[in-house]
Amino acid sequence: MTEMLINSLIILFITVGVFFILITAIGLIRLPDVYSRAHAASKSATLGVMSILVGVFLHFWLIEGNFNPRIILGIFFLFITGPVGGHMMAKAAYFSGVPLAKETVRDDMEPLVAKDATKKEQL
Repeated sequence: MTEMLINSLIILFITVGVFFILITAIGLIRLPDVYSRAHAASKSATLGVMSILVGVFLHFWLIEGNFNPRIILGIFFLFITGPVGGHMMAKAAYFSGVPLAKETVRDDMEPLVAKDATKKEQL
């Protein structure tokens, strides 16, 4: 009975991970600009890969009997670096002049960039 519960938990984590990776792929194809795509890739792909790694960790720990701290480290570093990397790529695209999609309602970075440019001119 417990083995069936453990296998169900592992399957749940891996299925959730595959679902979020599928959402990432759809977002990369369907979203209109680089900023939306970076958001889809950084958030849902991170959650998807983390869920799969949790399922793999549980499988090796509870079924195979091997506790692997490297998988936990992988989950931790992915949790830290995935969203930060997506944010930095979107910020680099913005400062490189990549235009926003025509559907974009407002540009929240524009006042900050203008304020920063004014500060630089005053120096």
